[in-house]
Amino acid sequence: MSPLKVGDTLPEGVKFEWAPITDSDPTACGRPQEYDASKEWKGKKVVLFSVPGAFTPGCQARHLPPYIEKLSQFKSKGVDIVAVIASNDSWVMNAWGKVNGVKGDEILFLSDTKTFFSKDYGWAAGMGDRNGRWAMVFDSGKVIYAENEKSPGEVSVSGYLTSQPPHR
Repeated sequence: MSPLKVGDTLPEGVKFEWAPITDSDPTACGRPQEYDASKEWKGKKVVLFSVPGAFTPGCQARHLPPYIEKLSQFKSKGVDIVAVIASNDSWVMNAWGKVNGVKGDEILFLSDTKTFFSKDYGWAAGMGDRNGRWAMVFDSGKVIYAENEKSPGEVSVSGYLTSQPPHR
C-alpha cells in the first residue's frame, strides 16, 4: 500500500498494542491490550509520529524529548492525542515512556505490531522490520499533515516543530 497523504482518511481497523502507563516503575508493566485507533481517534485531532525504535540514539535524544517538553503547546492548539509508534513490543514502549517521565496517557506509546500501520500506511525505515521516522496529523480522521524523513537519522519533517497543526 502507499502511504497516507494529506486529504486521505484514517482507515478502519487500525489497531495497535499498548500497555498503559499506570505508574513510574520501568521494571513493572501491566498486560498489553489492544488500542483501536480507528475508534479512539474519531472526531479528534491527533499527532502521530513514528520512530525506528525506542531507546535508539536519535529517537531518545532528538525525536521524543521535544514532543514531551512542548506537549502543552500541542494541547493549546487543540490537539487531543499525541501518540508515538515503533515496532517494539508494548512492554518496551511502556518502559520508554516511563524512563522519559511520561505519566498516564499524556503521550501514547503504542506498539505497531498489530496492523503494521507504518508499513501499510506510513513509511518503513528500510532497515528490516523497523518503522520509518515520519509524522502525521489527523483532524477528525482526515490527514492534514504527512511527511517522511529522507534519512532515518534525520529529525526535521517529523519533529515537534514541523508536525504542529495550525491553530484554529
